[in-house]
Amino acid sequence: MKIRFVILLLTGLLAAAGVHAQDTNALPPELLKTLNSLKYQQGQIDLRNGLATLNVPKDFNFLGPDDAEIVLVKLWGNPPSKDKPLGLLIPAGMTPASSNAWVVTIEYTEDGYVKDNDASKIDYDKLLKQMQQRVADENKARQNQGYQTVTLVGWAEPPHYDAATHKLYWAKDLKFGDDQVDTLNYCIRILGRRGVLELDAVSALGQLDEIHQQAPDILGMVDFKEGNRYADFDPKVDKVAKYGIAALVAGGVLGAAAKFGLLKVIWVAILAAKKFVIIGFVAVVAFFKKLFNRKGSNQVTPGS
Repeated sequence: MKIRFVILLLTGLLAAAGVHAQDTNALPPELLKTLNSLKYQQGQIDLRNGLATLNVPKDFNFLGPDDAEIVLVKLWGNPPSKDKPLGLLIPAGMTPASSNAWVVTIEYTEDGYVKDNDASKIDYDKLLKQMQQRVADENKARQNQGYQTVTLVGWAEPPHYDAATHKLYWAKDLKFGDDQVDTLNYCIRILGRRGVLELDAVSALGQLDEIHQQAPDILGMVDFKEGNRYADFDPKVDKVAKYGIAALVAGGVLGAAAKFGLLKVIWVAILAAKKFVIIGFVAVVAFFKKLFNRKGSNQVTPGS
C-alpha cells in the first residue's frame, strides 16, 4: 500500500494551511464528515476474534479494522488490500488529518512459530551492512519502475529482543531520494504460537524521541491470548516458520516505510514553501489515485 506518500502529502497540505488537531473547521466538509464517522476506542480491545488483547490507555485511541480501512483507503488514497489491518493506534488528541499525526499499524502474519535461539548470537552491525547493500542493489529497479531511490542510513535504534516476553523492536533511519527529512520506521514484533503480531510506526526522524518514549507503553499494550502465546507452541501440531529473528529483522528491509509509498519530497516542498492551500481534498486524492493506477502496485515483498 502506498500509505506513507499520501499521509505525508495530506499532512503537508494541512500544515501549509495551518491545520492542527483542533482546527477541524478548516477542513473540507467531506473530509470532516469522514473524520467524524471514525469510532475511536479505548480500554480492552479483542483482536482478530480472540487472537490477542490490546489494552488502550487514555493517551491513545484505537481504530478497528473497518475504520482503519477507511483511513488507509478513503482518507489516504490507498487501494483496498486483501486483508484489512487489525487496527490502528493514534495518539489521543490527534486525528488522521492532524499535521503532526503519526499512527501505528497493527497486522498479523501467520507464517508459523519463529524460533528465537539465534537472537543472542546476531551481529546486528553486520546484518545492517547486508541490509544496506541489498537496498542499494535494488535502487536501479526502483528507478526503472518510476520510484525514488532509498538509502538505509542506519539503525535509528538497534534491535532489542526480550527473550522473556518474546517481543522484539528496532528502528531504521531511511532516506527517500533527495528528501531533506529522513524517515523513521519503528518496528515492533511480538512472537506467538503460529505467527507474529506486527506493529509499525512511520514518521519523520525528528519524532524518534517521541515514539521511543511511547514504545514501552505500546509494547505493553498488546499480547497474545492464552492458547496463542509463544509458550503454547506444540511441536506435534504447529508449523515452524522458515526464518528466525535475524531474518525477521532483515526480511523486509524497508518494512512499513515502503508501504507508505514514495515522493515525500512533495511534502517537504509544501512545508518549506507553504504555497498550497486545500482547494479540494477529493480532487487531490482523485489525481493521485490516477497516478497510482498508471504506476501500478507498490506492494512490499520479502527482501524489498
